[in-house]
Amino acid sequence: MAKVPRSRVDGGSLRGNLNVLTRAVLLCVSLAGLLVSIDSLLKFHARACGGSVDGLWGTLDRIGVFDHVRPVRTEALCPQVEQLLPERNKVLWDAVGERFGTDAFKEKAIDWLSGAVRVPTESYDKMEPVGVDPRWTKFQAFHDYLLKAFPLVHSSLKLTKVNTYGLVYEWVGSDPSLKPLLLACPPSVKDVVPVDPRTVDEWVHPPFSGFYDGKRIWGRGSSDDKSGLIGVMSAIETLLGADFQPTRKIVLAFGFDEEVSGLYGAKELGKYLEATYGEDTFAMIVDEGGGFSEQYGGVFAVPAVGEKGYIDTRLEVLSPGGHSSVPPVHTSIGILSALLVEYETHPIPAVLDRTTPIYGMLQCFAAHAPDMDSKLSKTVKKSVSSDKALHELEKFIEKDKTLRAFVGTTQAIDLIQGGVKTNALPEQAWAVVNHRIATQSSVAATKEHDTKLLAKLAKKFNLTYDAFGQNLHTGSSGSLTLTDAFGTALEPAPITPTDEAPYKLLSGTIRATYNSHRNYQNAEEVQIAPGLMTGNTDTRYYWNLTKHIFRYNHNNMFKSDGIPGGIHTVNESIAVEGFLEMIRFFATLILNVDEYDI
Repeated sequence: MAKVPRSRVDGGSLRGNLNVLTRAVLLCVSLAGLLVSIDSLLKFHARACGGSVDGLWGTLDRIGVFDHVRPVRTEALCPQVEQLLPERNKVLWDAVGERFGTDAFKEKAIDWLSGAVRVPTESYDKMEPVGVDPRWTKFQAFHDYLLKAFPLVHSSLKLTKVNTYGLVYEWVGSDPSLKPLLLACPPSVKDVVPVDPRTVDEWVHPPFSGFYDGKRIWGRGSSDDKSGLIGVMSAIETLLGADFQPTRKIVLAFGFDEEVSGLYGAKELGKYLEATYGEDTFAMIVDEGGGFSEQYGGVFAVPAVGEKGYIDTRLEVLSPGGHSSVPPVHTSIGILSALLVEYETHPIPAVLDRTTPIYGMLQCFAAHAPDMDSKLSKTVKKSVSSDKALHELEKFIEKDKTLRAFVGTTQAIDLIQGGVKTNALPEQAWAVVNHRIATQSSVAATKEHDTKLLAKLAKKFNLTYDAFGQNLHTGSSGSLTLTDAFGTALEPAPITPTDEAPYKLLSGTIRATYNSHRNYQNAEEVQIAPGLMTGNTDTRYYWNLTKHIFRYNHNNMFKSDGIPGGIHTVNESIAVEGFLEMIRFFATLILNVDEYDI
């Protein structure tokens, strides 16, 4: 048999191959060293020049080199849970749901809310403490109304009064090992903003009439937010009427001064709840807040999982007085005006952070909104991994007044005063600038911004400059002082996690409520997106009770018949159909919380 000749590998060929391999390795090492050097040089340049320290990879990302290799799955942007229906309590849930759809229940619900609106419970700024200011006594009439309207609630739940007019109801569950649900929506019993006597004639129906016109209930508090309180009480009264007894304890906490910062109501309630139950003892808290509406062609429910911070910066300018016939170049009012112009000329830039609730909301819109601009949608999706796209998204937000207010730290000059007479130079002039602080910022950062912003002008006008207790400059023409105007500065709220069981339970409950109220069979037509409160709720006093705080009361925020809700202004009203859905939401939430792990 013929032999197959063996291949020959001579020494010259082997040496040649090794030389090629060696040169290739050396080239790769040299290239890697060059890239590292460039990266270090860019970082050194950035530090030296005060820029961002991105290095080579950040720079390449910023110019979009990596955009095409980082696809983002749409469903991963904003995962949705299925509607969550009670299982153990399904028969009860079906029966209660049918009752909510009857004319008899509708009439009862109208009576409940209309009666609440007819009890005036206005609160005012700078009210004295309970027991000192007689204006608080009107809340006793509201207590009396609740006692009469909801007899089963008051015969079955334990009631504790806190600081006279705060109410805590405890519905004892059969399993004390389960963390309770705290319903604080609304967090007040229930104060409303005052009606300006000059506007009474502008109301379609009198502001405390509770008038029902066949579709809507009219009056102060009908929408903000006696509807929330009455919605909770109506749901529980109905469940009690169906002989439901919870496994998990349910606690209701209603203050009486939410519209004026909750200093006597929710603040005292927070102390009571923490002293009674302890820190981190509630499974979740649901407070007043968001609802559902149309966004970019889709229906989105947006429970707020955070709140912006707050500070009122007071600017006070003092300068020598005298007769107006011999004025200085700049009076205290003129100086204050220049300072305020400086504020409005240099607003705090809105910086978008991937950890903020609004970024999560935009992701959900990009993933599920059918009519979102394709370019904007692509930018949102790319921004998950591309800093360049994130920067482009910031530019878009800067042009949108509403989004900018949600994302950045805002400023609004709301109060100003100076001078006492036309022929007397003003010795004092002051203004208050209201800031709503971005979730990724802080009170300290906002104070620092204000301090730096006015430093040059303080020197220009030769003023002694004191900012938040720190002396920064000594002048001879007067003084400028920055302070926390009312001592009420508040850090941004902790962000509620959206990847844990309470958020998923709430999301599933929202979808179940929305679908069942419209007789859908798991149609999944409402999407859930995390949101943010630009204002502050009474939950500021409940942060220690749980990390799962949601500001949501399932308010239908679509304009019904083209009529706005009139919150805080004339012609406040609510569509009865929306109020009935709110009651359904609270009943479904209570039943779901009762049987699912959270």
